[in-house]
Amino acid sequence: MTEETETRAEGVAGIRDVVSIRLPAASAYLSVLRTATAGLAARLDFTLDEIEDLRIAVDEACAMLLTEAVPGTDLTAEFELTGQEMQVSVEVATVGNSAPKRDDFAWMVLTALADDVDAVTDSPDRMAIVLRKRRGAARPA
Repeated sequence: MTEETETRAEGVAGIRDVVSIRLPAASAYLSVLRTATAGLAARLDFTLDEIEDLRIAVDEACAMLLTEAVPGTDLTAEFELTGQEMQVSVEVATVGNSAPKRDDFAWMVLTALADDVDAVTDSPDRMAIVLRKRRGAARPA
């Protein structure tokens, strides 16, 4: 596992932290990502419920991607922390698969737990899911 932390100034708005983690694209390593998610969310003073929502959302996004991942490759996660928001992008190498289905149960779970969710397929051999969570954002009833 490789972990890099990068801090850059973001003008008057404050500091932006970016943490990147690369690990094998296998479910056995997802606990590392769940722990990192919780630790980083706690750093932003998210509530316990918000932290748990993020942990589950990141886990679900990774589970969706792992079914499409090329065996033996890596899963890359990038956490961007800005003020009261965390953006998480998880990405894997694929073999020409399309974007995740937005009408299945896993996607519904993601959209219920995160404030914003998107799938990115800029090339036929890469797939990413990007989610954002804001501290204190009210979830729909």
